[in-house]
Amino acid sequence: MTDTDSLKAALAPIAAGRATVRMEGGRASIVLDVTGLGKAAGEELETDVRRVAEASPGVTEVRVLLTSERRTRRLIAVASGKGGVGKSTVAANLAIALARRGRRVGLVDADIYGPSQTRLLGVDGIRPEAREKTLIPVRTKFGVPLLSMGGLVPEGQAIAWRGSMAGGALGQMVDADWGDAEVLLLDLPPGTGDLQLTMVQKHKPAGAIIVSTPQDLALIDATRAIDLFHKVNVPIVGVIENMAGYACPHCGEVSDPFGSGGAEAAAGRLGLPFLGRVPLELAIRTASDAGDPPAAGNGPQAETFAALAARLDEWLAANGG
Repeated sequence: MTDTDSLKAALAPIAAGRATVRMEGGRASIVLDVTGLGKAAGEELETDVRRVAEASPGVTEVRVLLTSERRTRRLIAVASGKGGVGKSTVAANLAIALARRGRRVGLVDADIYGPSQTRLLGVDGIRPEAREKTLIPVRTKFGVPLLSMGGLVPEGQAIAWRGSMAGGALGQMVDADWGDAEVLLLDLPPGTGDLQLTMVQKHKPAGAIIVSTPQDLALIDATRAIDLFHKVNVPIVGVIENMAGYACPHCGEVSDPFGSGGAEAAAGRLGLPFLGRVPLELAIRTASDAGDPPAAGNGPQAETFAALAARLDEWLAANGG
């Protein structure tokens, strides 16, 4: 006849520290803590616990109650005022670098009309699955799960949706089964339009990172993006200056085709943190376009993104852990 202690011992190999057990006659009542497990993993654990309990001598009825602590998942928007500043490449590499620091990170390609993250993270052609109308992010070799419209529509097909449909798609991706991810980076489309407003009002990011080139025109639009986040009370984590300086591979001379120091100066004028610069390097572009972002490696480009991720990590630690 199985007693409480015997059943606890039987469940220990599969549910150690997660199962609270009580035996009353032939009835086994089990409270199973699934905190931090994705939906699939929680269901699998429940099935295994039931199987072991039902196979125990004298057990005639098994009741399992699932419980979990509410997970606080923070959203960080990666935004720009205009396109063409390399925001998506920065977002992909920043997510990877943050994951390498030990953060559990997911990436949402919120650029509904121009998705690119499936290419950047090397998962072109892989369609996300769904369970009970809940999307399951695509796993990548970098430890950063991803959801993108690029995985839901054929490559090259135009996404001719009105704003409400695009906002609904973004909501489905944010509310997906992200498992134990503690931080979601949102690669937002450029601009300050309907989709951005829907995101900040409905999903309320914990903070926003602004990406800009040093070019004056880019800085004008970046300032508009900053103003949008200020108006909806989303803190600015900081500003990243992308495409900052080009070193000639032949002579080593550094030139500044997009200007120099503009984003840092703008951050100073606005009283915002400056997170750092990403140089204009062919290696960053080619590796990222090939689905092998340099942040996953050990070269100088990886160090650039590691430094940016360190500053984001410090901000996360100072603002809620």
